[in-house]
Amino acid sequence: MGPYIDFIVEKQGALAIVTLNRPDKGNSWTLATYQEMEKIQEELHYDEDVRVVIFTGAGDKFFCAGADLALLAMLDSHFISRDIYRYQGINTRWDRFIKPVIMAINGITVGSGLELALCGDIRIASSSSSFSINEVRIGLNPDMGGTQRLTRTVGPSQAKRLIFTAEKINAQEAARIGLVDIVTPPEDLMAEAMKMAVKIARMPPYAIRFAKKAINLAVDAPLEVGLMYEEAGSIFCMGTEDKKEAVASILEKREPEFHGR
Repeated sequence: MGPYIDFIVEKQGALAIVTLNRPDKGNSWTLATYQEMEKIQEELHYDEDVRVVIFTGAGDKFFCAGADLALLAMLDSHFISRDIYRYQGINTRWDRFIKPVIMAINGITVGSGLELALCGDIRIASSSSSFSINEVRIGLNPDMGGTQRLTRTVGPSQAKRLIFTAEKINAQEAARIGLVDIVTPPEDLMAEAMKMAVKIARMPPYAIRFAKKAINLAVDAPLEVGLMYEEAGSIFCMGTEDKKEAVASILEKREPEFHGR
């Protein structure tokens, strides 16, 4: 894959590790960064060998400092009204990605960097990481999904607290309010993310795919719609080779081998 300018993409077996690689700029992003990320998403979508994605930031100081200050200085209302949907959509693609996405948060996470982290299915944070969503401080409303995903993740009053005050919280506080799922020592972060990713990658891919879609649907749709989707997903999975292999491996007391068929 690649080569890329603002990212490093590595494959280890069924895992893809995507590293935002602008450490000299706090792993902040430009429009070109997001356009490159869109290409990475497309390649990983069609890579049949990859079953789980781990996303992290280069270095040990920043996960993502949000938008590059030079970018913020040049944006205007016309750009936002015309183009912001595209960049929101790139974030949303991680949220709706066909494969699970683990965010391994290795440091300071600010503004739209937090909005990017919120698009992961699971967030594992270094104990030295910190979080703030600070757009109001520079006269802006969070516009990369922050008001929507943060509210869905931590509830409306916590979202208001963080957005209205632009307050920075540490990893322990982030875990307490449900912003992150696991906190680990900095030196263990990637090992913990890899351990979880390997566990997920060993599961039947179609079962994981339907489960992710159903959980996402639970956030947005009425209960009856979600239950109907569960039924449809189960009907499909019942006919897969992987379901037969799962049952056979239990009866034969051996490790299963799933092929996404």
